[in-house]
Amino acid sequence: MPIPILMYHQIDKPAGRGTPFRYLTVAPDNFRRQMKWLKRMGYTGLSMRDLMPYLLGEKSGKVVGITFDDGFRNVHTHVLPVLEETGFTATNYFVSNQIGGFNEWDAPVGVPYAACMSKAEMREWAARGHEVGAHTLDHVHLPAVSLSEARRQITDVRQALQDMTGEAVDAFCYPYGDLSPEVRQMVEDAGYTSATTTRRGKAQYQDDMLLLPRKIIRRTDGWLNTIRKCWSN
Repeated sequence: MPIPILMYHQIDKPAGRGTPFRYLTVAPDNFRRQMKWLKRMGYTGLSMRDLMPYLLGEKSGKVVGITFDDGFRNVHTHVLPVLEETGFTATNYFVSNQIGGFNEWDAPVGVPYAACMSKAEMREWAARGHEVGAHTLDHVHLPAVSLSEARRQITDVRQALQDMTGEAVDAFCYPYGDLSPEVRQMVEDAGYTSATTTRRGKAQYQDDMLLLPRKIIRRTDGWLNTIRKCWSN
C-alpha cells in the first residue's frame, strides 16, 4: 500500500506577501487541525524511523510519515505539543552547523531570519521520542560542490548529530532535493537507511529507500487538502 510522507518546513505565522518561500510556512493553528484530522481519519503519523517497517513491507496499517526540514525553533515550539496530543512521532532533519543558529542558507534569496533549535531543544525533541535526521553540515547544493565536499557534508553531519544526541542518526534529507547518482551513493556509504527527496508522490515498498518521495504541505493547504494529498497518488 503506497504511503504518503508529508514535508513541512516552518510552523509559524507566515511572513508578509511577496516574501520568498512564504508558502513553506504553515500557521500553527492550521498545522494542529491537519494533525487532528489525520488522526480522526484513522491515520497514525510516524517518524521515518517508525515508518521503515511499513516502507519495507514488514508491517501494514494506515500510516503517514511526518517530516520537517531544517530544524527550526518554531517547530519545537508549535509542533511538540501537537505531537503529544495526537500520539504521533516525526522526523526533523537538522543542519548541524546551524544548531543554535539560524537559516543562513536562506539569506541570499531574501527569506526572513528564523532561528534554529539549540542543542538542548534538539535533545528534547529526541527525548520525546522523535527522530533527529541529517540535512548536511551547511545546507548546501550537494551536486554543485566537489565530490570530496559533498562526502564531508553527508558523512560528518551524521557523526556530529550522533555526538550531540547520543543516538543513531539513520535518516537523511537532500537539501533543496538536489542529488546525483554519486551523491545518492555517498548517502548509502555513510550508513543511512532512509533518505527523502522533494520528488512528489507516495512511497512504496519497492522504492529505493534512499530516494523516497514526499508530499509538500504549503501555507494554503487546509486540513481537507492535506487529507486529499494523503489519498491521492
